[in-house]
Amino acid sequence: MTPFGDAVRLLRQKKGVSQKQMAAAIGVSPAYLSALEHGKRGAPSFEFLQRVAGYFNVIWDDADELFGIAALSDPKVMLNTSGLPAAHTAFANRLAGRIRTLSGETIRILEDVLEKARFPDKEH
Repeated sequence: MTPFGDAVRLLRQKKGVSQKQMAAAIGVSPAYLSALEHGKRGAPSFEFLQRVAGYFNVIWDDADELFGIAALSDPKVMLNTSGLPAAHTAFANRLAGRIRTLSGETIRILEDVLEKARFPDKEH
């Protein structure tokens, strides 16, 4: 599952439409929409995102949030650590090797660490 897949599923449920109905309305196959929702496809195109936002009548601010979620939803992440210190490469590889076994709580802790690193002067 991806964050974008979760968001689309919630939007569909709120509107009371099936994958098949939504797929027909936005011009994609139900199989493609299912694969997106289940994290078996990469991040969708900007054109697709615009069709989804239009279909659900998503306002601009919410559309920006949806587009941001889509950008974080590629299930096949690649990290290029060339040129970085050895510790960065080792950490990326350790994370890749253990990502499937991390608990939700551990992910939340790591998210908090990343957020603090993004804004080091901001108090949490």
